Amino acid sequence: MLAADPDAVLDRLRTAALGLPETDEVISHGIPAFRVAGKMFGYFRHDHHGDGMTAVCVKTGGRDEQEMLIEADPDLFSRPAYLWPSGWVAMSVADPDLDWTHVEARLLASWRLAAPKRLAHI
Repeated sequence: MLAADPDAVLDRLRTAALGLPETDEVISHGIPAFRVAGKMFGYFRHDHHGDGMTAVCVKTGGRDEQEMLIEADPDLFSRPAYLWPSGWVAMSVADPDLDWTHVEARLLASWRLAAPKRLAHI
């Protein structure tokens, strides 16, 4: 199976993330990151430290949700280096046939966890 073009994946991810209220993109630790009201809710990683993966890292509600996601779909979800202990999971976005509806839903859930209460109802 061919992997999706990482630039095209980042463009699609950027469109989804920046379409949410009060978001912006910054470079954090050398990679594109998305934040709402100054709080991170997504990181794009491509071959991070030579891991060969193209992924978006998103916040979860905590360890139980992290474990549930990875157990339910270990091909899609994994433990991101450095971010895992803080409640994040990585979603593989390399598959050109990826269900972007699922990615966008996880991105929205992550955004809600980071957004101020006045926005989180969206």
